[in-house]
Order: sequence, then structure tokens, then C-alpha cells
Amino acid sequence: MLLFSACLLNVRLKNLQCLDTIPGQRKVRITRGNMIQLSEEFKRDAVISLCTRDSSATVVAQKYGVSRECLYNWKKQLLGEKDVDSVVRSKKPDLPDDKDELQAELESLKKQVHKLKLEIDILTKAAEIIKKDLGIDRQNLTNKEKTMVVDALRREYRLDELLEATGMAKSSYFYQRKAQTQPDKYLALRTKVREIFNENRCCYGYRRVHAVLKYEGITYSEKVIRRIMSEEQLIIHGKKKRRYNSYLGEISPAVPNLLARDFHADKPNEKWVTDLTEFQIPAGKVYLSPILDCFDGLVVSWSIGTSPDAELVNSMLDEGAACLSDDEHPVLHTDRGCHYRWPGWILRMDTYGLIRSMSKKGCTPDNAACEGFFGTLKTEMFYGRSWEGVPLEEFIKELDSYIRWDNEKRIKMRLGGMSPLVYRRSLGLVA
Repeated sequence: MLLFSACLLNVRLKNLQCLDTIPGQRKVRITRGNMIQLSEEFKRDAVISLCTRDSSATVVAQKYGVSRECLYNWKKQLLGEKDVDSVVRSKKPDLPDDKDELQAELESLKKQVHKLKLEIDILTKAAEIIKKDLGIDRQNLTNKEKTMVVDALRREYRLDELLEATGMAKSSYFYQRKAQTQPDKYLALRTKVREIFNENRCCYGYRRVHAVLKYEGITYSEKVIRRIMSEEQLIIHGKKKRRYNSYLGEISPAVPNLLARDFHADKPNEKWVTDLTEFQIPAGKVYLSPILDCFDGLVVSWSIGTSPDAELVNSMLDEGAACLSDDEHPVLHTDRGCHYRWPGWILRMDTYGLIRSMSKKGCTPDNAACEGFFGTLKTEMFYGRSWEGVPLEEFIKELDSYIRWDNEKRIKMRLGGMSPLVYRRSLGLVA
């Protein structure tokens, strides 16, 4: 209606223009010095802008450089009172005269509001009960989760509209309700899984827990174990470690990298790796220096101290060499730290008949076997625990206890679910 009025206005003003304007006449004529005389075409454009405006009349008046009263006077002169009233009436919306039609439209709007409120309540209840994000698609919820949401909203909405909103079949809903009332068939398994997880320092994932259960003759799918551990919140907590760098410069000539990242060994005491790592607790710093056998990951020897000095690594080397027979001369791989380049270390290596091998400068993957052991150790034993108030002596005992547990009891999947010592016993290598 507003567009039709504007078109009518334009035709009326053009007819008026034909009577008062001259072809080629300017919109503005300057006469009598600084007096400005506005043309009829200018007034017509201003009145059209006023009648078809989106903003206030004041804004239109400022645009044409006149007052608001002047703008309405032009409108009254060009259109007259009758046309002004018709334009105003044309802006009023047409409402249906039928009462039943109005009532039907009102009911339709109420239904739409009710449907939107139901959808919002479903998302809100899903976020509250099953910890889902508010933006999740309710169609992607599992039937169990949908049943929980429907039961929580049964007092406010009818069952049929809840099922329609969640996209769930009625039979599926009653099946889930019946399943929830049944006793948990995995109750005993849940208790067993929790015991295995806690007994092993809360370090086992679902694969190792599954391997322990299988070793004890309890057979379940890995998926079942994973789901139970997820439902019981049996989560391994870890923290990114701060890298320790022991490089102090070139002390003696470096030796070649004989392992070349090949950490596979066909027999014990063929390839050894070693490194030094740091543990920082409120009571101070503790350093660990172990020797690992690449054959099965057994920690051959280790030394723990509060200072990363030559005595720490030398004592570790002495204990490791004492385990060797006369015909065993393993390759001992290290990084380029100063501890492995002092004359005392080199003399011991030559005395014991060990073969030296070194990583490239600053290349951690060259000693990945030892770095991986440190990562596992710190994730399972060090990170995620508060060491506030723990003295250094107690921490050293805890660290020593973990390494012994790692050798004797901690299973490795690559060893068929056995610990290093159990694996060697199965091969008849140790008594």
C-alpha cells in the first residue's frame, strides 16, 4: 500500500510540474543577491522523500536543508488534506474481520511457541543430565540418553510429543526403560576393573586391563572394558614434561650412531640405551639415570641422586656391567651429554668392553627408546600427583619402587601381556 501511495504521489506531482515548470529550468535559482528560490521539482522530490521515508521527518528535512515545518507545508500544498489522510490510512495494516480466523491464527502461534519451548527444554535437560553441549543435535543422542531426557520432561509434556521431538520410536523408549530397571550384568566386572586399575597405580588403560583379565581367565571384549572404564571415570592423567638438556659443549670427540634408531634386539644384552632425567618437586630436584635393554625394556641398572654428576652415571654403569658375562659386549647408546664424554666414562666403557654409540646433537628421536621410558614413567608415577610436603628421601623410595614394579609386574603389550622378568622366565633366560 505504501508503494502504491508513493506511485500515486509521483503521478500527481508530475501533473503539477507540467503546469509550473519550464524545460531546462534549474532546481535552484539565485536571485536578488543571496536569496534562494526553490523550484517545484525540488519541492516534489522532498515531499516524495517525506512520504516514503524510513527515518524521521527531521532527518529528511536536514537532507534537503529546510525545516520540518516547511517540509509538511509543501506536502499540504501539493497533496491537500484528503490525500494526506489517505496516505496515513494506507500505512495501517489490514486485519481480518472474521473472529474465527483471528482465533485460528492465535492458536497456530501458541502451538509454535509450545514447540519451540519443548525443543529448548530438551536441549537444556540434555546439558543438565548427560552433560551435552546446548548446541548438540538432539537426533544424535543415543536411545538411552533420549530416554533419560524424556523421563525428566514427562510431567511437563505429553509422551507422544516428546518422542516426536527426539525422533525416538515408542517401542525403543519402553525397551530402554525396561533395560534401566534390570540389574547391571557387568556389576562384578566393574568392581574387578576398578581393582585392577587402582592396584596398578592408576596407570593401566583398557588394553592392559583387558590383558590382565584375560590372564586371569576372565574373557570380555575390549570394547566392554573401554566402555566400563569410561563410565567409571577411570582415566589416566598426564602432563607434558619439561625437557631437560644436559648438553654443555664438545668435551671429547663424538662417536657414530651405531643403532641408527633401530632399537630391536634379538637377545638380551645386545643393545642398551641410557639417558638422564630430572624430577622437580617442592623439596628439591631428583635425577634418575637408568640403563634399558632394548630386548624387552628391562631396566638393567639405575641410580638415583640429587645431583646430575659423574658419580651418578658411573655407578649406574658399574652395576650394569656387573650383570654381563665375559662374552657379552652390548652397544650402549647415549646422547651427547657431558656425562658420557668425560675421560672417566670412556675409561670404564673400554674396561668393560662396551661399544659406544651416540645420537646426533639435539636429536631426541635418536634415543627414542629411553625417552619413551621416561615419558611413561613420568605420566604414570610423577605427573598428576601432588608432591607437596614429600621429602626427597621418600620420593627417591617411591621412584625406586616404581622401577622395580615396572621390571617385575608392569605388563607390556608387545611382550604378550607379560612384564619383562616374567617374559624372560617364559623364555628360560632367568630362573
